[in-house]
Amino acid sequence: MMNSALTQAAPAAFASEDERWNAVLKRDMSADGAFFYGVRTTGVFCRPSCASRLPRRENVDFFASADAARTAGYRDCKRCQPGGLPRELEIVNRACAALDADPQQRLTLAQLSEAVHVSPFHLQRLFKRVVGVSPRQYQAAQRGAALRNALQNGVDVTRATVDAGFGSPSRMYDTAAAELGMAPSQYRRKGAGLRVHYASAQTSLGLVLVATTEKGICKIAFGDEPAALIDDLRAEFASAELIDDPERLAPFIEQIDGYLRGKRQRFDLPLDIAATAFQQRVWEALRRIPYGETRSYSQIAEAVGSPRAVRAVANACASNPVALAIPCHRVVHKDGALAGYRWGTARKSVILDTEARQTDNAAHPIADMDHAA
Repeated sequence: MMNSALTQAAPAAFASEDERWNAVLKRDMSADGAFFYGVRTTGVFCRPSCASRLPRRENVDFFASADAARTAGYRDCKRCQPGGLPRELEIVNRACAALDADPQQRLTLAQLSEAVHVSPFHLQRLFKRVVGVSPRQYQAAQRGAALRNALQNGVDVTRATVDAGFGSPSRMYDTAAAELGMAPSQYRRKGAGLRVHYASAQTSLGLVLVATTEKGICKIAFGDEPAALIDDLRAEFASAELIDDPERLAPFIEQIDGYLRGKRQRFDLPLDIAATAFQQRVWEALRRIPYGETRSYSQIAEAVGSPRAVRAVANACASNPVALAIPCHRVVHKDGALAGYRWGTARKSVILDTEARQTDNAAHPIADMDHAA
């Protein structure tokens, strides 16, 4: 019997039996978890990367899950243990444990690969695919988190720099601002010395609050109560000087209102937002989604080179501080259903309907003229 025993759709990368068999021939670790193969002559099933002797093609059945293989009468391979934690996750878990053991220590890729017994090239590719960032970016995020915690607890900047594992104050100032969104000294004072101008206005989606620093827009948020929106802004910039400045923000609010009314399809807004390396990649991918179109979380994960980091993509969308300017509303579930939206799924639905309607009108201008006549 040459038909596959798959009981559910395999990932697109291994959609055909030829692709799956090729992965087995190559012992491709990236295929682990995507499918399993059973060998009729031994009654054993394995991961694609199993180092056991390769079977003959005519003796192989493919399965979507370990349970499906067991149901068909196959038993787990003792060598690759297909029913346990995928081998690639074991490797990444060991790598993360090594990095977490001493956050102050800077491990090179070569040192880390030696610790987990795989090549640097393979570890780099595997770590980025599973975690969503490289080992170097992971360590940077650790240092950023340690620095944030120390500054929030009132530790002086110099001591916090040393404790967080930055090699020198100059190195810290070169990289920390991107993590904190402001200079470390400002962050320690919760924005003290920083001026944030803001204004709120009614739109077709309810209230919108827009805030800006000297560098650009730092917040666009929707809500129902002006006090709640301002309270959220104060929480983010507790010690900054907040200035209610409708005149300064009027041009930006006008752009937002025009967008919501379908009169414009893009913004001319300078942004001043902090992001981790992974968030930056996700947000850039969101900004590349054409007006009037949507993408799934898994498609965005693939676009940023981390196909398994779907949950991390969802978190990056949820942490977007500037509604509309970074169009996280264009990300939906794989089946097309609306996913959660930081400012409410009802608003998300309205925005998508507006974009779809304007796109349709642009594609059928003659029909629209006939209808108007």
